Amino acid sequence: MAAPERNERPLGDLGRRLAARRADLGLTRDEVADRAGMAPSYVRYLEEHPGSAPDRGTLLGLAAALETTVPDLTGGTADLPPGLEEAVRGADFSDLGEDESRTLLGSHGVGRIALPTDGGPVVVPVNYSVVDGAVVYRTAPGTTPALAAGHRVAFEVDRIDDAFSRGWSVLVRGDAREVTDPAEITRLDAGAYTEPWAGGDRRLWISVDPAVITGRRISV
Repeated sequence: MAAPERNERPLGDLGRRLAARRADLGLTRDEVADRAGMAPSYVRYLEEHPGSAPDRGTLLGLAAALETTVPDLTGGTADLPPGLEEAVRGADFSDLGEDESRTLLGSHGVGRIALPTDGGPVVVPVNYSVVDGAVVYRTAPGTTPALAAGHRVAFEVDRIDDAFSRGWSVLVRGDAREVTDPAEITRLDAGAYTEPWAGGDRRLWISVDPAVITGRRISV
């Protein structure tokens, strides 16, 4: 299967969702167009023009080609948490090996860190990278994610596809530490592939060195 084009610049919510779903499936625009019975140039137009307004028939064809639903493509489920759809009967759970779990861990940029606080355990989302096998994220002193330093924590990332009742999750458990060595900070600044969405001056690096990595997959 051909790799997706590298020079694509999708614009607009629909365009971003089309391109993201296509990338998840490893499809090119030509392949999506062939599946949906439309011209590749029209798929490109839909991805790159935020003002495009395809009719429902077109959206249904694209949803079928991309193995998803019209609400998912148009953002109708954007504010809904995953897992609300009825599960498919006979879904199969399987454990992931460490190598596959590490690969999936490195494929994302947003996860959840679970850590202890004076008020009890909390879970917060963070933008993260995997550098030299460690989960690293940047935050600011005094914030909740910064409190992870010096504790055994859990970090989780997942991908859930409600439309087809399939997905996976990876769980990391290990000791979190504040990165203070200037050389290591420079290396993380150069090697990390995500930026904190919260913005602001977030120069405190936290590193979670995995002691245990486990993963599970659900499929039908």
